[in-house]
Amino acid sequence: MDKLLSLWQSTGLYHIEGGQALMIAVCLGLVYLAIRKGFEPLLLIPIGFGGVLANIPVAGMAETGGLLSILYQVGLPTSVFPLLIFMGVGAMTDFGPMLANPKTLLLGAAAQFGIFATLLGALAVGMLGIPGLEFTLKEAASIAIIGGADGPTSIYVTAQLAPDLLGPIAVAAYSYMALVPLIQPPIMRALTTKEERAIVMSQLRHVGQTEKIVFPLVLCLLIGMLLPDAAPLVGMFAFGNLMRESGVVERLADTSRNALINIVTIALGLTVGSKLSAESFLQIKTLGILILGMIAFSGGTAMGIVMAKVMNKFSTVKVNPLIGSAGVSAVPMAARVANKVGLEANSQNFLLMHAMGPNVAGVIGSAVAAGVLLNFVG
Repeated sequence: MDKLLSLWQSTGLYHIEGGQALMIAVCLGLVYLAIRKGFEPLLLIPIGFGGVLANIPVAGMAETGGLLSILYQVGLPTSVFPLLIFMGVGAMTDFGPMLANPKTLLLGAAAQFGIFATLLGALAVGMLGIPGLEFTLKEAASIAIIGGADGPTSIYVTAQLAPDLLGPIAVAAYSYMALVPLIQPPIMRALTTKEERAIVMSQLRHVGQTEKIVFPLVLCLLIGMLLPDAAPLVGMFAFGNLMRESGVVERLADTSRNALINIVTIALGLTVGSKLSAESFLQIKTLGILILGMIAFSGGTAMGIVMAKVMNKFSTVKVNPLIGSAGVSAVPMAARVANKVGLEANSQNFLLMHAMGPNVAGVIGSAVAAGVLLNFVG
């Protein structure tokens, strides 16, 4: 009898607490959304499963010496995981649409407004003195970067400024990226008329290989010299793109955008999941992060559209304001949503390649915004 009692007391079922059970249910919910609804499955499946492992009592997988803890120490304090993902994203990115229409850089820049507005908003909330919602400057900056709709950038900044908030911020960032088709269209329709949504844009000019090779080199040097804190993100992004466009290291480019990025994505997802423990996630602060993250993302979408409308006031060649919504860096989903809404207004209105310009510019913009935050807050 004593042996049976001892055996029972050694199980996770004996030690499980209500918070752990709830977090396991939440993490299984993330896995369900990824599989059943297709919400960012490449990240939400490993994040959700990592959260399940982190909340199993006694197993200690997220504690010092555990597998998830080891992965965390290797990849996040060192920033290795998000930087390698940025390299892979660079190897998948075509800067052609942005180079063919350089003014779309302004749309990508405007979409970052949501980041800085939310930074001020989070600080204002903290000043209200609401218990559990007191955000430090570093925490506010980490929450604000969600507005860039760029998961690796959010993780990169949060790991350096507010690692305790890594779990909820990563979940918020990737959840809102997955919900782009639901969040953006109402904002797009509210800020534009049907006539504006029906604007047909002329075909983009052809961009030669030389331009595509020179651009990542210039981008890396320019951003690196002006804003060194952004150099790691922009540098790895530019390096991946240079491998793609050079045409002489296809094996390296292929590895970066396929095998390597897949391996790192698995490790990163499990690592982020390890931060979804009950004690760190089940707080009122988590709810505040989710709400402020939504405001940041929505604000970025709105400002991209507004900037496009402003540009049309001073230009004879009109742009469809819908492509401004793609200035958030949810590549390529935001561009696809802009194209879909444009087709609803005009069945001959194909905006996908035009929207890829601000979409790619948004990746650069979010990396620059991250550098600014790290420079002034870190």
